[in-house]
Amino acid sequence: MSKRIMQGVVVSDKMDKTVVVNVERRTQHPLYKKFIRRSKKYLAHDEGNTYKEGDVVQIQECRPISKRKTWEVITAAE
Repeated sequence: MSKRIMQGVVVSDKMDKTVVVNVERRTQHPLYKKFIRRSKKYLAHDEGNTYKEGDVVQIQECRPISKRKTWEVITAAE
């Protein structure tokens, strides 16, 4: 089974080896058919503390590293 990959913006890098990534998706309202922006924050593992606030990154599913951290940063998106 392939691992999910998502793209988002780093909103916090205050923790050690962890960044908070805000992933935004667009979904259609079931009744009004208007596109709505939905966002969710994910904790992602950043081994070298290389990514800073405002960076656009790609995150990938991985094994559980801690209670809430099950994603890892793979690359900075272009």
